[in-house]
Amino acid sequence: MARSEQTSPNRNSKASSPFSRGAQHEAKRAAILSRAAKLFNTKGARSTTLADVANKLGLTKTSLYYYVRTKEDLIYQCYQSALVRLHQSLDEVEAETDDSLERVLRAMERHIEISLDSLAGRGDYYAAPLEIAVLPIDHQDFLEQEYLRMFKRFRGYLREGIDQGVIRECHTTSTARALLTALDWSFYWLYEMPEAESKDAAIKIRKLFTEGLVPKTAAFEWKNRNTNSQGQASQGFNREAQNRIKQEAFLRAGTQHFNRKGFSGTSLDDIAESLNVSKGAFYYHFANKEALLAQCYEFTLDQFERIISQVEQSDLAPIEKLCAVCTEIFELQNSDRGPLIRYNTITALPPGLRRTVLTRTDETHARLGKMMTAGISEGSIEHQSVLVTRQLLYSATNAAVGIDQWRRLDDVTSAAHDFFDVFFLGLKPR
Repeated sequence: MARSEQTSPNRNSKASSPFSRGAQHEAKRAAILSRAAKLFNTKGARSTTLADVANKLGLTKTSLYYYVRTKEDLIYQCYQSALVRLHQSLDEVEAETDDSLERVLRAMERHIEISLDSLAGRGDYYAAPLEIAVLPIDHQDFLEQEYLRMFKRFRGYLREGIDQGVIRECHTTSTARALLTALDWSFYWLYEMPEAESKDAAIKIRKLFTEGLVPKTAAFEWKNRNTNSQGQASQGFNREAQNRIKQEAFLRAGTQHFNRKGFSGTSLDDIAESLNVSKGAFYYHFANKEALLAQCYEFTLDQFERIISQVEQSDLAPIEKLCAVCTEIFELQNSDRGPLIRYNTITALPPGLRRTVLTRTDETHARLGKMMTAGISEGSIEHQSVLVTRQLLYSATNAAVGIDQWRRLDDVTSAAHDFFDVFFLGLKPR
């Protein structure tokens, strides 16, 4: 052991030498992965070619093959690199502090700082794992296991914090899912956000998840609402209504397949088979798979807007309206009326249509922001960053589908409250 400890610094210094072939190779590989990650995050992995990556780096496609065998290999290496960085961030916060609440908050701050560094040219880009479904099964399994290992480390901070008395009682699996999925789209909204807001995003996230949206002096409890969100009943021999019901069945089936398998991994045969209909029935309603995906996004946004409109018209206080929107979308996501489309497939849309969907999504965000602003004005909502909070909330609601894969789901409404509790009450004991 002593000999090993003496010799390892020499090996490390050799490896870090600029004259080391290994160091040069690793530096070039890191540059390739960073450039590819940026393209994947903006254009999508499906739309990015190896030639695109090579051209951005001033390389020939042939020289790129020295580092990656295929585009799928490049996607895999990019996603693997992102997971390595996530684990490295947890290593860093564990070395910095033993306080579990601080570990949770610093891990989230580190995630934002890495994105801001890449946008400012101070650090590498890391690919959001949006298209894992295009990879071979063994690669998918490895990435999923690495994500699960990271998730358990992060959830462990919550459990230790509760034991230490620095984090209030919560459903740790739901809370960890809410916190991590809230950051899923930070690479996008940090880029779109004015710099004056984005540069302080980490500080605003710390404040939100320490204190929550509910003022410390306010009494708060989750309420169940009796809503009629089932939609209209079947209208017998009304052909137009029957066609709409059939079309929505295709949209729900398509959404389930796209969420699970991605765009490339989903086949029209699978969708038709899951509904026990012919592929011809599909073509009666949709021109092709791309048209189905586009309408899945439209349908999802329709559902968001319907729920928000219903809640806006209620006589609830602003904080209760925000709670109601979150709860009802979560319930829809995890019912036979759902799911809603995960935005992981958005890069499969043509650029013009993608921009239209994102613009409409931002308009929906803004309506959540108006609820927050009204609550802050009247004092029922803590003064938090409206712009950052609405992005985090929307990302979490989009990822709320399939909660039964993470925890027992005896009561979907109670599970919704467990999931969003951290947004409203924060992590710190009250």
